[in-house]
Amino acid sequence: MMNKIGEAPPAAPSAAITATALTVVRGDRTALRGLDFTVPRGRITGLLGPSGCGKTTLMRAIVGTQAKVTGTLDVLGRPAGDPALRSRIGYVTQAPSVYDDLTVRQNLDYFAAILLPGRAHHAERRAAVDRAIEDVDLTSHADALAGRLSGGQRSRVSLAVALLGTPELLVLDEPTVGLDPVLRRDLWDLFHRIAADRGTTLLVSSHVMDEAERCHRLLLLREGELLAEDTPEALRRRNDTATVEDAFLRLVDAAAARAARAQTRTATGTAAKEERR
Repeated sequence: MMNKIGEAPPAAPSAAITATALTVVRGDRTALRGLDFTVPRGRITGLLGPSGCGKTTLMRAIVGTQAKVTGTLDVLGRPAGDPALRSRIGYVTQAPSVYDDLTVRQNLDYFAAILLPGRAHHAERRAAVDRAIEDVDLTSHADALAGRLSGGQRSRVSLAVALLGTPELLVLDEPTVGLDPVLRRDLWDLFHRIAADRGTTLLVSSHVMDEAERCHRLLLLREGELLAEDTPEALRRRNDTATVEDAFLRLVDAAAARAARAQTRTATGTAAKEERR
């Protein structure tokens, strides 16, 4: 999903994303359980948690592609999935969304033509494509076939496509998976430049806890439940830990202990009812 090139955004709401009692049911499984959170504008919010905890489901709900969503979910001042949001959100999935038989530039030219069609906008499209290629540091590979690029390079092409229209909200689903430490560092530097220079809001998912320290704010998920919502510093301080990973593990242990106590109370109550019969 991409913002039209040159399109002026409407007035900004106080928060980029606001969720209340957000729940998603997939088959007989509840993937997200009553989430309440906000994502501030112009900042990088990390969505952290182990694989299978509901990160991708939450991102799909935010961009409007997830079915069976209940509760309230407002994105850029409108209900999630509103057609008016399609041009204001950039979404990068885990699997690179590029055409392997086209070059990097041809891929971007194609999507730029969809965003801003017509000969009158040729120069504007060309400038947007050049900027996006430079943003993701693929200038030297601009004429290479996407199918011949490394996995990390193909992921960067997908990111460049999402950046074409300078979106207000950029949703990135585990963008650094499989990348070497240098590429991971460079991508995070890019994310911070985009937020600082363009005022873009970024929601970045990861299961790598050391990336939490690179975010302005965090949402910590486990088994579809929100364990915490705060800054990295506040999470470390509140849990008296040296790292966000240690804070997350402490929160997981506390949640498990609460669940065990609740299960014990339920079992005790059931046993008492049986004895009275």
